[in-house]
Amino acid sequence: MTARSILLTRRVLPFGYNLQRAIPVKVFIFMLCTLCRSSFCSSKRDEVRLAEEASKKYGKPEPTIFSKIIDKTIPANIIYEDDKCLAFRDVSPQAPVHFLVIPRIPIPRISEAHDDDAPLLGHLLMVAKNVAKKEGLDEGYRVVINDGKNGAQSVYHLHVHVLGGRQMRWPPG
Repeated sequence: MTARSILLTRRVLPFGYNLQRAIPVKVFIFMLCTLCRSSFCSSKRDEVRLAEEASKKYGKPEPTIFSKIIDKTIPANIIYEDDKCLAFRDVSPQAPVHFLVIPRIPIPRISEAHDDDAPLLGHLLMVAKNVAKKEGLDEGYRVVINDGKNGAQSVYHLHVHVLGGRQMRWPPG
């Protein structure tokens, strides 16, 4: 069960009804452990586990500036963070609002993503949309993913650019 399941369960239970009586103790403990693995209790051990999973899938990529932002050895203006990704302001903004959304798992390029990364890739786009809304980009914005040398990718850790706050031109490059 997820945190959302817990909230939904609490909504359908009558007021004052004990949650522990409605859910077996083992399930309740599992739900608490699941919550603890989320961004509320993110630990260095979680970062190591994610890096190990990524190295099995993508080999051992060199540490990038983004991996150092994820492990907090390089400061960044982080505007959103969860257990799968984080969003932070670009240090060289190309628009009045320019932020990046990066996965915690270091996928080098979008062209190297695997089919089973689809839920994570979808999550990155949903985070981009939600943060754009929070940033007041109601009139629209541009979402860009650069891939490889000819795509002008400068950091080989997948990242989604979100640019807005002005009229974008076409073609972009």
